[in-house]
Amino acid sequence: MIELLILYVLTKRELTMYAIHKMIENDFAPYTSPSFGAIKPALRRLESNNAISSRKLMSDGGKLSVFYSITKKGHELLKELLLDELSDNPLQYLSNARVKLSCAEYLNVDEKKDLFLSIKTLALKFKFEAENILNDEYHKHSFYQKIVLDNVICEYSNLITIIEGFEKDNACNSK
Repeated sequence: MIELLILYVLTKRELTMYAIHKMIENDFAPYTSPSFGAIKPALRRLESNNAISSRKLMSDGGKLSVFYSITKKGHELLKELLLDELSDNPLQYLSNARVKLSCAEYLNVDEKKDLFLSIKTLALKFKFEAENILNDEYHKHSFYQKIVLDNVICEYSNLITIIEGFEKDNACNSK
């Protein structure tokens, strides 16, 4: 997911590693917070794959700064990463779905439709599984388990509602 975030922020403008970190922090902090230790190797991987390019400039203070920009291959990779299937692990799914939905503006109408459908399908699956566990009469759930399961169901319901709103907006924009 770190590569997706880096490529997405680089679609806005050329940035240093510090500025990439700050932009990701400013835009995505409620659901992810990658460290410099994660960003630096991701930048190297992206650059070695020609998804980004770098140039070095000497600042007025005499400090060398490296600026990164997205390449044509990087734009293609960003679309691939946005449209890749999400994890079947609910723990990873929610944060990754939020990141992808936040970056959906980058996609065209048909690509958004595919993204929304794939995210919504998994959200419905996870919500259904949580409801089945909560309503299973053969297993005695503690008060705490019931509250947590109810919260999980609410989270998925809210995500589904958000996606349905995005789907309506996307349908209006396709006309």
